[in-house]
Amino acid sequence: MWSNQLERICFVLGLLFTIHSISQEVVVQPYLQKLTDQGVVVLWETKEANSWYLDWGPDQQQIQSVVSQSNSLLNTGHFIQRVELNNLDPSQRYVYRIKKDNYNSQFFSFKTEESVDAESATVLVATSDMQKDNSNPNMFEKVVNDGIISFFNPSNLSEINEHIDFLLFPGDLVDDGSKHLHWTNDFFDQGKNILSYLPLYPVLGNHERNHPFFFHYFELPLNGTNGYEEHWWYKDHSNVRIIGMDSNNGYRIQEQLEWLDSILSITTSDTIIDFVFAQLHHPHHSELWPEGNTSFTGEVIDKLEVFSTVSGKPSIHFFGHTHGYSRGQSRDHQHLMVNVASGGGNLDYWDEYFQQDYEEYIISHDEYGFVVVEAEAGQDPKFKLKRISLGNEHNYKTNTIEDSLVISLHNQSPAMPIILEPSAEDSVNPEDVYFSASSFEDPNHDEHGATHWQVTSDSNDYSNLVADRWVQYKNEFKNQDTQEGINLCELTMHTLLPDQTYFLRVRYRDKGLKWSEWSHSTPFYTKSFTKWHLFPNPSTSTLRVNIPLDDQQHLNVLLYNQKGKVVQTIDHIHPPVWTYDTSKLKNGNYVVQFEKDGFCSSVFEIYCVVEV
Repeated sequence: MWSNQLERICFVLGLLFTIHSISQEVVVQPYLQKLTDQGVVVLWETKEANSWYLDWGPDQQQIQSVVSQSNSLLNTGHFIQRVELNNLDPSQRYVYRIKKDNYNSQFFSFKTEESVDAESATVLVATSDMQKDNSNPNMFEKVVNDGIISFFNPSNLSEINEHIDFLLFPGDLVDDGSKHLHWTNDFFDQGKNILSYLPLYPVLGNHERNHPFFFHYFELPLNGTNGYEEHWWYKDHSNVRIIGMDSNNGYRIQEQLEWLDSILSITTSDTIIDFVFAQLHHPHHSELWPEGNTSFTGEVIDKLEVFSTVSGKPSIHFFGHTHGYSRGQSRDHQHLMVNVASGGGNLDYWDEYFQQDYEEYIISHDEYGFVVVEAEAGQDPKFKLKRISLGNEHNYKTNTIEDSLVISLHNQSPAMPIILEPSAEDSVNPEDVYFSASSFEDPNHDEHGATHWQVTSDSNDYSNLVADRWVQYKNEFKNQDTQEGINLCELTMHTLLPDQTYFLRVRYRDKGLKWSEWSHSTPFYTKSFTKWHLFPNPSTSTLRVNIPLDDQQHLNVLLYNQKGKVVQTIDHIHPPVWTYDTSKLKNGNYVVQFEKDGFCSSVFEIYCVVEV
């Protein structure tokens, strides 16, 4: 009897050891690629090649088994297991698990897309630059578990695909794409709780190093340019077209831009697609880290802007590279620019680098987080974009919504504004001109998003402008909204010339990026200067002095530093305005002295402070 019990104990221990050993063969938990309304590709990484299977079915009681195809993973000694399932039902959730011998993994799930004619909603999550930060090595895992999963709060993890359709990661998934462990440990292991349930569509960042690991791990659409497979591609989901691009050195080439032109051209006439969301890694303009700016992305933006204006279909480009969140919009087009970082990479904090406040951006935060876009199809297509934040090392947040807006395909324009001041033929002080227009009115009850003022000296020509001011409703830069309390229906201007005839027009924009018609053009006149006026003071770049003298007179300018030494002399300047570039001066106090007709008795001194 004791002998039989000992045999049973040894058998159980042996079975446990075998199962544990096989489970250790799984290097990367299964993840999803190429999900459609009728199929999916399931991939996972193992240490051994053969005898792996995928169990799958509509539930755990109706299971079929399919043997996997093993492919060697470069020189790692590991293998990518692959199973492709076809002829599935649309909008159906399936369970699946991987197995070998006596080992069975837990059950995971995926949900097939709805058929195109169903006009289903689209929910995507975008974040980027989850590359490992050694100071916060598990931050990507935190963004996944405490961020994405917690925000959607499924009743159980396997139902996360009832809330999200797919993931977009625009680059820098790992710190070094040539290092195998960066993929297995830092990316796939930390992201496994969503990657086993949701399909992922990434693009290459600079940290992937264009390494073959990227192309072995992911199966992206093969509809780009021949010879550049998976570098650029597109994928449709309901009424949304996703375009993936490669903004890295070596791929900022005409072939890619020509391919983009061709895709945007067919999208213009595609009656199913209402919105285009592009993703690429590098920014055109980055407020938190301008050093990463890339002109190639500017060329992509130009094409998306033209597409949106010609087709009437709003567009977005998602990007990363800079580790923080930013959102801006093109002035004259329904196009958004959205930095969706950081998904885990070391943040680019305020004042850590040189930083730039760009007029197209209205918000930048040095925080971890992700972006959610919910798009609707049907008779009234629209999408809502939300930024969800986990804060930063100095101020942790719990999935706070830091930014949101709604863009509608059929958004109606705001009412055309009416200029109230100056009234026609008014004479105004050129150093302090006050403009005002009628209250903002919008047929969709959208809020006032921006105002665009233009001043010209030719009533029939607004292409050669004297002043051009685009004022947005907020500007969150360095943790401060510089537009707080602004009235978008008024503007004060200090830079007009005296004794001139000008013409003013204005237009309003709602927060859905729709402009009104331009107002009627209003003429007004400026009076003569009555006093000397130097501004801005302190000066950081260009100093301006208004001179209340006849423009036929000649003046000499002497610039003194705070020790009384002449720094520069400028001869023969003419009123009524003198401008001077102060960017090459050292910080400090200066005296600007004007001499009239060479006689020292006619001296005007103005004190200025230079801050570089």
